[in-house]
Amino acid sequence: MGRRFRGESHHKVDSKGRVSIPALFRHVLAAEDPDCGQGDNPNLVIVYGDHRQNHLKCYTANAIAEIDDRIAAMPRGSRERRYLERLYSGMSLPTQVDETGRLVLPAKLREKIGIEGEAFFIATGDSFQIWKPETYAEVHGVDDEDWLDEMGEDFDPLVLLESGAGEG
Repeated sequence: MGRRFRGESHHKVDSKGRVSIPALFRHVLAAEDPDCGQGDNPNLVIVYGDHRQNHLKCYTANAIAEIDDRIAAMPRGSRERRYLERLYSGMSLPTQVDETGRLVLPAKLREKIGIEGEAFFIATGDSFQIWKPETYAEVHGVDDEDWLDEMGEDFDPLVLLESGAGEG
């Protein structure tokens, strides 16, 4: 496994849909793009998904290649493969970071998730997500806080990594 994304940040989105990618994210994108040489602009794939997805998922060149390989290994014609092909190939946008470290989000994608003047970036390991800040707060704010409160003050998040944690 290669380099992973870490952190979160808010960034302004201009009227043309240009938004700066966090510097740490740009380093991972470059390191995880085998076609990106010194001074080149890294490639990535934005998966915008179906009507249920309220954020954008951004994958490095290596991460999306791994997903594509796993999909290709599935039985041809299976419902699961057809869905994953539509999601990761059809409902996606291959793009590139520009010379100034920005990403251009087309109007279709901005409208889909409701982004106007600001975008919220959050790392998710081998990918990162772009959200409308208010939507992220609605989806993750109160529920996560309530759940953590239920866990108690001495809760150690690393117990979630133990075998069987979260199954059921």
